[in-house]
Amino acid sequence: MGIPQSLDPTIDFEPRRWFRGGHVQTVAAFLVRRRFNLPLAEERLIEVAPGIKVLCHCHWQPDRTKPLTIIIVHGLEGSSESQYVMGTAEKALAAGMNVIRYNQRNCGGTDHLAPTLYHSGLSADIAAVARELIERDRISRLALVGFSMGGNLALKLAGEWGSPANEIPGSPESKAPSQFRAVATCCPAIDLGASAAALHDPKNRLYELYFLFNLRRRMMRKARLFPKHFDVSRMRGMKSLRDFDHQVTAFYCGFESAEDYYARASAANVIEGISVPALILHAANDPFIRITDETRRKIMSNPNISFVETSDGGHCSFLGSRNGDLDGYWAETQIVNFLRRF
Repeated sequence: MGIPQSLDPTIDFEPRRWFRGGHVQTVAAFLVRRRFNLPLAEERLIEVAPGIKVLCHCHWQPDRTKPLTIIIVHGLEGSSESQYVMGTAEKALAAGMNVIRYNQRNCGGTDHLAPTLYHSGLSADIAAVARELIERDRISRLALVGFSMGGNLALKLAGEWGSPANEIPGSPESKAPSQFRAVATCCPAIDLGASAAALHDPKNRLYELYFLFNLRRRMMRKARLFPKHFDVSRMRGMKSLRDFDHQVTAFYCGFESAEDYYARASAANVIEGISVPALILHAANDPFIRITDETRRKIMSNPNISFVETSDGGHCSFLGSRNGDLDGYWAETQIVNFLRRF
């Protein structure tokens, strides 16, 4: 059964004073330091493929079997310690949910765990974590939450789970587990090629250089840890994220090129298959996340998806005014409020 295409307009985002504009909001999300009140997490290494493990930080309610359990997936070069992950976890725990702060392969200090790289197509890794929680912890309800790259992964898995297996080559499972209830995302990079092109725009070069610096640094670490697997000379001449994805991601992760990677790993391919309630939060002034007209048509044709596009908010920021008990982190609050119904 579907949910409304647009949420109540009274929830529209109002930016904090002096923090208006896509670039201002985006940079503020990096620079404004936050404090969190989270209990000590259970650290768990979960095998997602033969010999490959990811690190999850698990926060449980007293009886972990009954509440909704959410898996939060971070963005490019983020981790389970990213501020938006921590903020969402804090709000969800206070709302009575179990929270799994998920680190993608190599993230959260786990470069040493496997001679592989992470990329935007590894939705099967999240499916493996979900299976572990269902089988080991006997959770009864499950939801996915994702930011930016993590939003693409969360929607990709939801779409694969909702689509016939024979239509999605490499789909992690033939169907969703019965416990799967919902998916909620903030600024998901569901059209990878369009967003990579936008990131290379001169006005966005600061962001691109930031990502390239961190990706280069990670590649150097991987080469030191696994010298027989990685050749750092492949990074010569790189000037864009697309270059990195062509020369490194595609080469080491089984894609023919950056274009092939973007085409195959984008959630836009399967978004029509999402069969549970889904929330997509997107800011019209996000500096570099782009949603194509074709993907917008797919979103609007799926009655299970609630698409909320605000005029301001930047990239995964949505820094609003504090109001009573609200801390001003609008997207985190909207995601948790959306998931309360499940």
